[in-house]
Amino acid sequence: MKISELSRATGVPVASIKYFRREGLLPAGKATAATLAEYGERHVQRLRLIKALTTLGGLSIATTRDVLTAVDRAESSDGALGAISYALPVPVAASPAGDADGEAEADAAAEAEAEVAELIEAMDWWTPASSPHVQGLATALKELRRVDAGYAPGELAAYAELANSVARLDLERAAAFDDTVALAEQAVIVLALSSPVLELLRRLAQEDQVRRRTGRREPDGT
Repeated sequence: MKISELSRATGVPVASIKYFRREGLLPAGKATAATLAEYGERHVQRLRLIKALTTLGGLSIATTRDVLTAVDRAESSDGALGAISYALPVPVAASPAGDADGEAEADAAAEAEAEVAELIEAMDWWTPASSPHVQGLATALKELRRVDAGYAPGELAAYAELANSVARLDLERAAAFDDTVALAEQAVIVLALSSPVLELLRRLAQEDQVRRRTGRREPDGT
C-alpha cells in the first residue's frame, strides 16, 4: 500500500508517518520509485503500537524508540512484556502539600523501603531493588503512613497474593500472542487501561460487600 493508504488504514496522518520514519520508530517502506514506497501489514502493526505507546502510554518519542528497540530484540512474549512494563509511567502517590521535616522524611522513606523489601522476600518475587515499581510502592506506602492510613502487618501480603493472581491472568492472556509486535500493542493497551478497570471492579465488589453487611439493597428491592 502507498503511504496515503497506510495513513487511512491506521488513522495516522501522513506527516506523522514521515516523522516517525525520520525518528527511527518506523522502518522505511519498500522503494518502488525515487519518491515512492510500498508499505505492508508490518507497518500497520508498528504504527498501531507507536500510537498505543505515545497516546495511551504517554511516552515520549525517545522512550518509545527505546521500547520498540527492546520489543524487536525480545526473544519471547515475556521479554516484550517486561520491556513495556518498565517503560510505562509508574503510578505515583500524591504527596500532601506542606513542609516535611527532612530527617523525619528520610526515616519514613527508609521504613517504607524496608517494608517493601520484606514483602518481596516473603512473596519470593524475582524483583530487583532497582525496579521502578519497587520505589513506586515504597513511595506510596510512605504517603499512606503520613496520613496514618498504613497497612497493618500482614495486610499488605494479603493484597500481594491477590496481585499475584491478577499477574498470572495477565501472563496467561499474553501467552496467546505469538507475534511480539501484536503482543506489545496489546500489552500497552492492557497495562495503560486495565488500572481503571481493576479499580472499578474493586469498588463494585466493595459496594456489594457493604450492601450485604448492612442488608441494604437498591431502593426498588432488586
